[in-house]
Amino acid sequence: MGELKVCQFTAQGGDDAEWPEGVYYEGKCAGGVEEVNLSMTLGRMQRQQIQELCTSYAPTFSATPGLTERAYHSIDTGNAHPIRVHPYRVSPQAKTAIEREIQDMLQMGVIRPSESAWASPVVLVPKPDGEIRFCVDYRKLNAVTRPDNYPMPRTDELLEKLGRAQFISSLDLTKGYWQVPLDESAKERSAFITHLGLYEFNVLPFGLRNAPATFQRLVDGLLAGLGEYAVAYLDDVAIFSDSWADHLEHLQKVLERIREAGLTVKAKKCQIGLNRVTYLGHQVGQGTISPLQAKVDAIQKWPVPNQIAAPLTDLTKKKQPNAVQWTRKCQKAFNKLKATLMSDPVLRAPDFDKPFLVTTDASERGVGAVLMQKGPDQEFHPVVFLSKKLSERESNWSVTEKECYAIVYALEKLRPYVWGRRFHLQTDHAALKWLHTVKETNKKLLRWSLALQDFDFDIQHISGASNKVADALSRESFPESTG
Repeated sequence: MGELKVCQFTAQGGDDAEWPEGVYYEGKCAGGVEEVNLSMTLGRMQRQQIQELCTSYAPTFSATPGLTERAYHSIDTGNAHPIRVHPYRVSPQAKTAIEREIQDMLQMGVIRPSESAWASPVVLVPKPDGEIRFCVDYRKLNAVTRPDNYPMPRTDELLEKLGRAQFISSLDLTKGYWQVPLDESAKERSAFITHLGLYEFNVLPFGLRNAPATFQRLVDGLLAGLGEYAVAYLDDVAIFSDSWADHLEHLQKVLERIREAGLTVKAKKCQIGLNRVTYLGHQVGQGTISPLQAKVDAIQKWPVPNQIAAPLTDLTKKKQPNAVQWTRKCQKAFNKLKATLMSDPVLRAPDFDKPFLVTTDASERGVGAVLMQKGPDQEFHPVVFLSKKLSERESNWSVTEKECYAIVYALEKLRPYVWGRRFHLQTDHAALKWLHTVKETNKKLLRWSLALQDFDFDIQHISGASNKVADALSRESFPESTG
């Protein structure tokens, strides 16, 4: 392994020049194979202490995933007969990519040749950076897999713990799932088929039902007894302390647990010694917990209604002329309406003991969504508003593709709220009810469907008239606004 580097930019005017509080960076270290990123607010002595600590755990900071013996993933399919699906047709370029991925995984020991009676097809999903992600379509296997109801952590409790801290560090496990082995029966069921033949995973692949539950159980066990200063939401481990001396000690104890478990950490995704962090949709640290302003920006940035179709009641009376006067009184009422939508008790804090409802919609120029929960009055109340303007290319997609993208966009943004929990999703586009069974004839929809395999939800069709908020958010052309 190469040298481990702990990196920090130097401010203009000297090494100890002041930087704005809470500003971080991704360091670049000449000659360093692994890079750990520090808060700009740390002093010279603090950086030296982190350098010494991380160097003592250098093998733990690795781009190569480890392999723990603390957990195994099982796939319980009950009495279901083996499911075998033919491989999807792929282009010559895709075949080359599949061959490369298989060779890499064989060399790493991630997969092995298989003689299983089970077989799931492979799909290549392009990443935003142009790289290819190798995915297996486990939808049919997941459909016969019994659920693991291990609870995900309550994010409100995690936020409360981090909010009190003066120093916070985050550690990201390297290809987290691949550090968890499968038991022998699960290996057989994980088998996937390609033009090269049949292979099966030795470790936990992405896309399997219950994978989040297995991984959360692992990290909960990893941090058992350290709950006063360490928490984890899946592979995102956070260490928080009231003093710098305590923080060094806490970091050392967590790193020792990770090393003992045979796990590795992706150095360049680690952030050390921060005062405030963005965690699960909130700004936390130094005694405060603040919701991101983006949660309500979709409402706050709502434009003044078009004068031909003003939504205020007084402006829609039959006796009013087509072109009405937008008066100061109208503006005051409009501002009050927006403020009401953004305020408590209308905008509710999430209750992670109750199910969530996500509604989505798409228009010609944007997508919108709302995360909601029932309150004591048994009425649904909003928790988060989401909206995003579509690019010119995205605007040319079919109606079904736009509606599907609205779901993908919303669930990725709402991951801290809904991942690992059963929830309902409502859309006014009936065709999306077959999202879980979409065929390979539409590659875009198939890729998106696979991206949603980790989420546990059912799709409910509602009429457009009942989907007013998500519909309205999708029709406004402000930039991306999320929580």
